[in-house]
Amino acid sequence: QLQLVESGGGLVQPGGSLRLSCLASGFTSEHYSIGWFRQAPGKEREGISCISISTGDTHAADSVKGRFTISRDNAKNTVYLQMNSLKPEDTGVYYCAAQLATYYCEGYVPYNYGYWGQGTQVTVSS
Repeated sequence: QLQLVESGGGLVQPGGSLRLSCLASGFTSEHYSIGWFRQAPGKEREGISCISISTGDTHAADSVKGRFTISRDNAKNTVYLQMNSLKPEDTGVYYCAAQLATYYCEGYVPYNYGYWGQGTQVTVSS
């Protein structure tokens, strides 16, 4: 059974940092990508970064480029999202999701991601 579990969310002041983790289990190959999405209250879910587990190909949305860095540790089956220079508008529930049968990041269409974690809350506030 394929499963994703996020962790690392919390309350942080503006300008601070957090590192989110996405632990993947049940995947029998590295032929998939992990995307990070977030959803603020009253807003649509937004794709912000993705990484190919097999090739390491990455992508970051303009809203987080230069502040957020995605990485992977295949030995630990974990993808990380390092978030620096956090802003109040970064507040929301952060989800990781898996898109199977991909060698590269192929965008952020939620329908294409068949497996989702339960989400972790990130709150940026003074």
